[in-house]
Amino acid sequence: MQIGLVGLSNSGKTTLFSLLTGVKDAAGSQGKTNRGIVKVPDSRVDYLSAQFKPKKTTYATLEAVDIPGLIPGTERSTVSFLTTVREADVLVHVIQDFDNPEAPHLEGDLNPLRDLELVLYELLLADLDQIEKRIERMKTGKQNKVNEAERVLLLKLKETLEAELPISSLELSADEDLMVRNYRFLTAKPYVVVVNIDESRISDHETNHTSEIAEYYRAQGIPLQYLSAKIESEIAELDGDERQLFLEELNIVESGLVIVTRLVYTRLGLISFFTVGEDEVKAWTITKGTAAREAAGKIHSDIERGFIRAEVIAYDDFVKAGSMAAARNEGTLRLEGKDYIVKDGDIVHYRFNV
Repeated sequence: MQIGLVGLSNSGKTTLFSLLTGVKDAAGSQGKTNRGIVKVPDSRVDYLSAQFKPKKTTYATLEAVDIPGLIPGTERSTVSFLTTVREADVLVHVIQDFDNPEAPHLEGDLNPLRDLELVLYELLLADLDQIEKRIERMKTGKQNKVNEAERVLLLKLKETLEAELPISSLELSADEDLMVRNYRFLTAKPYVVVVNIDESRISDHETNHTSEIAEYYRAQGIPLQYLSAKIESEIAELDGDERQLFLEELNIVESGLVIVTRLVYTRLGLISFFTVGEDEVKAWTITKGTAAREAAGKIHSDIERGFIRAEVIAYDDFVKAGSMAAARNEGTLRLEGKDYIVKDGDIVHYRFNV
C-alpha cells in the first residue's frame, strides 16, 4: 500500500516524509518525487519481542511517496502532481500553519482551510475532467444495461463534484463502489489531513480541536492530526527515556508521528496479525475481513496451499496468560479453520502440509 504525501510547496511535507521513512537527504531533493518505507509503530510488537527475544523483529510497513509540492496555477506543477497522486492508495495532506521567514507562504499568508481547498479543488477538477471525457466517449459506444448503469453513476458523481464535494462523500452501493474503484478517482481515495503547526502551539489542544479546519473535516468524517514537524524532528533524535520526558514536558501523550502512521494504516482498512518465535517476531499486514487461509498466503504460498489448521490466540489473551503454555491450559489458545476471519492482534501459528 502506498501513502501519497500531498500539499503546497513549503508546507513541511518533505520534512514529514523524512521523519516517517528515515530518508535523510529528502530535503535536498525538494521538487522531486521521493520514495521510502514507513515502519508502522506497534507496542504489541515491542512486547512480543521482549517476551520471545527473537533474532529479528519485523514491524508492518507501508510505502510512502513524497509528491512534489503543488504550485497553484502552474500547469507543469499540476500535471506532475496529479500523475503521481493517482498511484497512491491513501493521501496524507500536509498543511502549513506556521510562520517561516525563510520560505514565505505561496499565497502570502497562513490560511489552512484555503490551502486545503486549493489542493482539493485540483483533485475535483481532475476527476470531473475524467468523468466528462468518459461520458462523451460513451455516446458513440454500444448501448446496453451495463453501460447505462455506468452512465447514471457517472452523472451522479459529476453532480457531486460540481457541488464541490469529493466522491468519497457519497454513499454508494456495492456495484457502484466496484465501478468507482476501477476509475481510481482522486477524490475517492482515503484521506488524512495533517496540520503542521508552530512549536509554540503543540500543546494547545483546545484551540486546535475547535479550529475552522478541524470543524470542516469533522463534518466530513475525515481524520485530522495536528503536529509540529520541528518538534517531531527533535523527538526523533532522542532515546526512549529522554523522548518520554520530552513528551511529558510538552504535555503530549503520544508523538503525532505515531498517531499519523496509525491513522493511515486504519484509514486503508488494514490490520496486523503476528507470528512469534525465537527466530523472528513479525507483524503481517492484511485487509480487515481476511480469512485465515488467505492470510497464510501473506507468509508463504505453500502455507496457504497446504493449510490444515491455524493455532490462534488474541494478543490481550496472551498478555493475560503470560505464555503459550499457560494460554493452552486456559483454553484461550485455540484451533481455527480456513474460514476463520483473522482479527487485529491475533497471534497465529499455521499447521500445513505440502
